Amino acid sequence: MNLNAVSVIFRAPLKLLFGSAKLSPIGHVSCRNLWNRANKSSFGRYSVVQPGYVTPGREVPPHIIRPVYHNIELSQQEYGKPEIKTREMIDKLRDSCKLAKEILKAVENFVTVGITTDEVDNLVHTLAIENNAYPSPLHYRGFPKSVCTSVNNVACHGIPDDRPLEDGDIVNVDITVFLNGFHGDCSSTFLIGSVDDAGRHLVSAAQKCLEGAIAICRPGEYFCNIGNTIECIARKNGVTIIPAFIGHGIGSYFHGPPDIYHTYNDYPGKMEEGMTFTVEPVIGQGSQEVVILEDGWTALTVDNSRSAQFEHTILITNDGVEILTA
Repeated sequence: MNLNAVSVIFRAPLKLLFGSAKLSPIGHVSCRNLWNRANKSSFGRYSVVQPGYVTPGREVPPHIIRPVYHNIELSQQEYGKPEIKTREMIDKLRDSCKLAKEILKAVENFVTVGITTDEVDNLVHTLAIENNAYPSPLHYRGFPKSVCTSVNNVACHGIPDDRPLEDGDIVNVDITVFLNGFHGDCSSTFLIGSVDDAGRHLVSAAQKCLEGAIAICRPGEYFCNIGNTIECIARKNGVTIIPAFIGHGIGSYFHGPPDIYHTYNDYPGKMEEGMTFTVEPVIGQGSQEVVILEDGWTALTVDNSRSAQFEHTILITNDGVEILTA
């Protein structure tokens, strides 16, 4: 892979639901040195990440139930209205979300200076298999690993590799597992060693954006108000929203309606009891623009600024919201 050749710049919200939907490029850039493009010093003390060596994806034992995309080319899927889950479906989704949460907690206790993101991938993969679950990212539209690990200036969809985590890094670990026919999805951004004040502020602001957005969710609330709330919180905290990545409906499918935009928007529709979806804003220090590397997945900020992300899967209840991955 030529690290100086990147394919597309994105400036506006995209349906980039873990690569599951159409990309709408606004412009393009090619054959330029991304790593020297910006003065990183204005964003704090950290290392600009350059993707490393990626080992082959790990094997899944034959007894593990696989999602439909495991061995087939996943075509563009079209869905109708957001699905209203039955009690049985919700119970299964609770189980998958509980496992995703437990694996994320194990990762929190594991990540430290010197650990590679490939080792994180191995941990996530092993824990999923031990619990009879399939690591949902593996083979999804060609994604080669079992988890996403996005460090510092990697905004989203980072592929685990041989780069050791360094003192001062921040790393988002995005975990989805497929258990008993349902996907559970969550992520957190972890502080590695001694992170500077700017990095800590960014991570704190990202968590506030998620918590504030979830707090408004209830039957009858407009989907668009999730993004409107996040925009207000981000501005108050002096951070930006990277709009290229959106939340999504989830269940027996990895991604479906509704689309959850994390910026001001006019997406139609209201929440109803029994709906389940993710909220997962990517919050940045600098530019809202990202570039996608030739691997088709790794999204980098164009100015090398850091980003942080937190994610929960939520259920709309009769009187409010339940965080299934809390």
